[in-house]
Amino acid sequence: MSVWTRITEALSALASGEGLSAVFDRLRSPPERSVAFTIAVIALGAKMAKADGLVTRDEVTAFREVFQIAEADTAGAARVFDLARQDVAGFEEYAQRIARMFEGQPEMFCDLMEGLFHIAMADGTYHPNEDAFLETVADIFGMPEARFAALRARFVPDTSPLPHSVLGIAPGATLAEARAAWRTLVRANHPDVLIARGLPEEAVKMAEKRMIDINRAWETLSGKAA
Repeated sequence: MSVWTRITEALSALASGEGLSAVFDRLRSPPERSVAFTIAVIALGAKMAKADGLVTRDEVTAFREVFQIAEADTAGAARVFDLARQDVAGFEEYAQRIARMFEGQPEMFCDLMEGLFHIAMADGTYHPNEDAFLETVADIFGMPEARFAALRARFVPDTSPLPHSVLGIAPGATLAEARAAWRTLVRANHPDVLIARGLPEEAVKMAEKRMIDINRAWETLSGKAA
């Protein structure tokens, strides 16, 4: 069953007048966690898309890139996007509900933030209001400043993330430590592992850029040591 079909079912409660944010409380355990993840990125992305004062076609298209939305499911995705934009709840409330839902799973917050960064950069511009939005969301998620800075460096042009930051190791780490960190990250970002922790299959493509950065970081460090 498509994640979008399951999302449509999850949103059926809205017909009785519930707000979109209330849906998160219904989606706390697998397999519905993948539905919650998808709604979370789209809902926060819709809120963020307004942060720079303009929702562009590029930003809407970015959702299809992150989630590989089939043509038949476009209407369902658009419905989630529009509901989030119209919901009176602020983005902080969304983020707080998501933080409770994925408490103790920092890797899920990283996945979510990567989706939001992808959407923020869809129009080629990183607006100061988008930066403030993402910093606030990361703070609500309890994401360390260094982790957020590393994510921003990976996505925002004219920045070059340090390979140590990408691999999550200290600047003075040995080559053996760097290799061990790289191998751990490669295993952790295998598609089967991502799906097992709650990412829908439609969103696994989002991790491709992360793997490119991880491999580039290792190649940089191992090349320097050669």
